[in-house]
Amino acid sequence: MADRETMWTSEGPEEPLLGGDVTEGIVRVGDTVRRPRTSSSEAVRTVLDHLERAGFEGAPRFLGVDDRGRDVLSFVEGEVAGRPAPAWVADTSHAVSVARLLRDYHVAVSSLGVPLLFAGDRSVEPDGIPPAIQLSQELVGHRDVTLENVVFRDERAVALIDFDLARRSAPIEDVCNMLQWWAPWMPPEDRPHALADVDPFERAAAMVDAYGLDSASRSMLVPAARNGAARSWHLMRMRADRDGGGWRRMWDEGVGDVIRRRQEWLRFNEDELQAAVAGR
Repeated sequence: MADRETMWTSEGPEEPLLGGDVTEGIVRVGDTVRRPRTSSSEAVRTVLDHLERAGFEGAPRFLGVDDRGRDVLSFVEGEVAGRPAPAWVADTSHAVSVARLLRDYHVAVSSLGVPLLFAGDRSVEPDGIPPAIQLSQELVGHRDVTLENVVFRDERAVALIDFDLARRSAPIEDVCNMLQWWAPWMPPEDRPHALADVDPFERAAAMVDAYGLDSASRSMLVPAARNGAARSWHLMRMRADRDGGGWRRMWDEGVGDVIRRRQEWLRFNEDELQAAVAGR
């Protein structure tokens, strides 16, 4: 494990890394990534340090802090879907490999438990938000398995990046998040163009099988997805009002309407989705 007390310098050309919605100013310097410190920095360090100790290769390493106060992470070589999304995101074998990577992450992170940093505070939930469905939240989920946050090499998912939203989770909450982006569980008009014609039922079945979800979790998957979508509108509005920045920009650009459409899509397709993930 790297010496965390070493102060990294800022020498060398900086290449902006694009694609994030919230954190700005992320750059590559040589074989490192520099990220402005945020309120989630300590939590990210905690989970990355644990993954390194666990021997999990599918995440960046936390290396320290540079002389400008930025977090320093290792740069993970590979291909990441940008915007617009490339055609290969529609390939089911790519999506299946994401599911296997997420399962490997859950196995590695499970021995961390849920440190207080990740517990969250339900007392600050916004007025009117539906109560969270009762699930056993026994691990730290990634909770942001978007197209832009998975690194591929040789057409296979090899690493998750951007752990800023990691928090206490049930495994199926992470699976729901993954299916939202990669199945994709949303109306066609809100999908990246490359995923417009993907069958979300067949794709979800293949991904859930690849993850190896047990039958009890399969039965809760669609209810958890609907509950998460119902809660996300309120949480996104709260973060826009409270935190501003990228959260405010996304809200002003209409993410609330996108969430409402996803809620309706999940409701309308609930039975077919449940049949797809029930198991074969």
